[in-house]
Amino acid sequence: MSVTTTIPLSRGAPSLDIVDIEGLSEAAARAFENDPAGIAGYGTSIGYPPLRKLIAEWHGVAENRVLVTNGSLQADAFLFDELAKPGADVVVERPSYDRTLLGLRERGALIHAIPLKPDGIEIDELERQLKLGLRPAFAHIISNFQNPAGYTISAEKRRALVRLAREHEFLIFEDDPYISLRFRGEQLPTMLSLDSDGDTVVYASSFSKTVCPGIRVGYIIGPTELIAKIAKRATNTYISPSMVSGAIVYEFAMSGALDRSITRARAALAERCQRLADGILEALPQARLVAPDGGYFLWVELPEGVDSTKLTAAAAEHGVAIVDGDDFLADGRSGAVRLSFAPVTPEEIDTAVGRLAAAVASLG
Repeated sequence: MSVTTTIPLSRGAPSLDIVDIEGLSEAAARAFENDPAGIAGYGTSIGYPPLRKLIAEWHGVAENRVLVTNGSLQADAFLFDELAKPGADVVVERPSYDRTLLGLRERGALIHAIPLKPDGIEIDELERQLKLGLRPAFAHIISNFQNPAGYTISAEKRRALVRLAREHEFLIFEDDPYISLRFRGEQLPTMLSLDSDGDTVVYASSFSKTVCPGIRVGYIIGPTELIAKIAKRATNTYISPSMVSGAIVYEFAMSGALDRSITRARAALAERCQRLADGILEALPQARLVAPDGGYFLWVELPEGVDSTKLTAAAAEHGVAIVDGDDFLADGRSGAVRLSFAPVTPEEIDTAVGRLAAAVASLG
């Protein structure tokens, strides 16, 4: 089959029409005008100080618990280097972010995948394994609009998970880059905010989803001693994250452009999510899905007999890029694919759904 262009339902990135290019340009100009000395040098491993202070204020924590990084993946890597030693037990959701699984495997950690439901990780199964002797270094939880499933852990499960972590003395790594992109329902408390002692939850987030991926600014919040160790590791790795990018994000936020950008993104994502979910259910009525309340991703459980790996290849031939759900498992088969509604227009979604249905039909 010949198609002119491939429609990317595979990328976890916003389409350019969602990104406030004009606002970013203005923020960049202000950054160089307001603080040329602060952003022209190397800086330190803590990141751009005004942005670090602002993040601390947002989360109600001390500044020395915050470290700004080159994207949240850099925060993940630093944390994994500290905690995911060879042979260390680590809990993840099943399915989980493929780069998380890759990072843990590369460091020799032992991955324990706990099934994920639409309201979050199966707490009862985790508790059962803990009682049987599992002693994880940490549990990696993508708390809002999880990648790849789009699911959000409930408030009840958040509290239960914090309780289990305290009882069994392991850390929760709350990976939360999509928190601001809720387009339906009420915001839930972060597990970081439920950690009254400040020693149970490590929290990471990013501006890649709310500003733009190319800005490469993320951050990590955790216990003071752990953040100090990561800061030293950051110094030895790259001296400092980008001061220029950090200053642009700071100016973007302080001007009100960040809030406006998030509002615009939410509206666009809500429309695209609904259009994709409705289209899939109409074109593939035997498929199963739970439309998320925010974020970028839709997890589609395929009709019986449809192989996810074969469908991913067939979809590419029909001009639509999707991601095989098997990529997000430590082991086994998913019977699902991950679709992203963020990088495409509503009209492209309609075309992509038609192509995907044709790809399914081509498998016989």
